[in-house]
Amino acid sequence: MTVEAFDAVDVIATKRDGKPLPKDQIDWVIDAYTRGVVADEQMAALAMAIFLNDMGPEEIAHWTQAMIASGERMDFSSLSRTTSDKHSTGGVGDKITLPLAPLVAVFDVAVPQLSGRGLGHTGGTLDKLEAIPGWQAGLSNEEILTQLEDIGAVICAAGSGLAPADKKLYALRDTTATVDCIPLIASSIMSKKIAEGTAGLVLDVKVGSGAFMKDLEKARRLARTMVDLGKAAGVETSALLTDMSTPLGLTVGNALEVRESVEVLAGGGPSDVVDLTVALAEEMLRLAGKTDVDVRAALNDGRAMDKWTAMIRAQHGDPEAPLPVAKDTEVVFAPESGVLTKLDALSVGVASWRLGAGRARKEDPVQAVAGIELHAKPGDTVAAGDPLLTLHTDTPERFERALESLVGAYEIGGDTDSVADSIVLETIT
Repeated sequence: MTVEAFDAVDVIATKRDGKPLPKDQIDWVIDAYTRGVVADEQMAALAMAIFLNDMGPEEIAHWTQAMIASGERMDFSSLSRTTSDKHSTGGVGDKITLPLAPLVAVFDVAVPQLSGRGLGHTGGTLDKLEAIPGWQAGLSNEEILTQLEDIGAVICAAGSGLAPADKKLYALRDTTATVDCIPLIASSIMSKKIAEGTAGLVLDVKVGSGAFMKDLEKARRLARTMVDLGKAAGVETSALLTDMSTPLGLTVGNALEVRESVEVLAGGGPSDVVDLTVALAEEMLRLAGKTDVDVRAALNDGRAMDKWTAMIRAQHGDPEAPLPVAKDTEVVFAPESGVLTKLDALSVGVASWRLGAGRARKEDPVQAVAGIELHAKPGDTVAAGDPLLTLHTDTPERFERALESLVGAYEIGGDTDSVADSIVLETIT
């Protein structure tokens, strides 16, 4: 019988009493939880103690390293080009990864975008791409390396071997009201990204109603914590704080967002999606040592679209196939004339989720066709009776609850003083 180095109750009590966890206790509790020696209820108690009493920088760094050590690490050193990646903390209408990965690959920088699925009101990159007929999310490590060498970009599911402790802890936090905790968010994101092995990492930290971080100061602290963790691990890391008070672009939902992403790759698309895609691409390329490049030109001249087509085909998708379309739609009309001054991201995200675009539990299915089209954004002038939103779903009985979540989601007034000037609020390097 193996004698454990510590007792879970003692580790919980240390943090319950507001004391910092020593490195050896952290190493043990993460390893023991991964092995099943520490029970879910014990880790839930520890997570709540961390939520209530916080962690210092050294504790967060040790916790992150222990999460990395729970699994394998990928190695991209065999590639003929450097790697740079992006991570978003999640939002509504956030389809940026789709045009971003092929755009950066145009400039001979490999993008290993290991992505996830949506949960609740925030969308998942893999769910969006699975709206493309034939596209497959699962790749082996060897297939990832081959695609990065041949094409320069891959968007796929992270393997189960990367930070398995995080996979267990993430699911536990979701059911114990400990998601909104900066030490646990930062270590969750950075353990996976550091284990992924990218040389450079740009963090898109969302701020606003549709984000986990509702206020700027908390978002700034999260960004700084993650930048420090990355740099301590030898990863060139920076962060952009970006606005998530309003949905990104003019679509929310899986197939709808793919369609809009293709429009961006074709040199069109909504200005906020284009601006954020370009800003993140420029920052990813800067970390890779490439500063004298014209990123917008690669969207306009077809080079980014060529990379997209190759990337989708490499994962058995058909980029020429028509995207699925919802059987049923319902339109929300402007009740009066004036300037749209508010369109709340969280309300729109919840409505899209209720239409079938998202999931309440990780095992729930999603509808590729469900979602919402936006016909106006804050700052736009609308007339009474103009369409504001079109709701899409294959299950029309969902319309009622989706419409309930949109009550109070938009405001029409006479000025644009409350409309944000820029999608990028701040850069942290």
